[in-house]
Amino acid sequence: MHLRIAIAFAVLALPACAQDKKQLELGRYLVENIGQCASCHTPKNDKGELDKSKWMKGTIMDIQPLGTPPPGWHKTSPDLTPTGKLWTKWGEGALIKYLQTGLGPNGKPAGPPMPMYKYSPEHAEAVLAYLKSLK
Repeated sequence: MHLRIAIAFAVLALPACAQDKKQLELGRYLVENIGQCASCHTPKNDKGELDKSKWMKGTIMDIQPLGTPPPGWHKTSPDLTPTGKLWTKWGEGALIKYLQTGLGPNGKPAGPPMPMYKYSPEHAEAVLAYLKSLK
């Protein structure tokens, strides 16, 4: 009898797990392919390739405009993993709001070179789910 109950619960849980996997895949696609977030938020190794052992951990920016950078230009990028200060400082609610509106908790956009993303609620949740999955 207990085996039947366990199997029933496992079968009922499948759609949620499949949905979670679909959301993570969408988040990964948005972060890695559309947003190209790793190019600024992941340090590079000695060969100039993204260091996968420090994926999305923040880094010193290796890009800068010619001449004088615009006001607020960031020379570093923050750690986007759940252990980073951004999660503690902003919290999940502010991160979702930022992804949807392009505005931080202070009501202002992030400084350059960060683009002003305006994701749909579904896409913002997927991005956050993917970032939460990072170590």
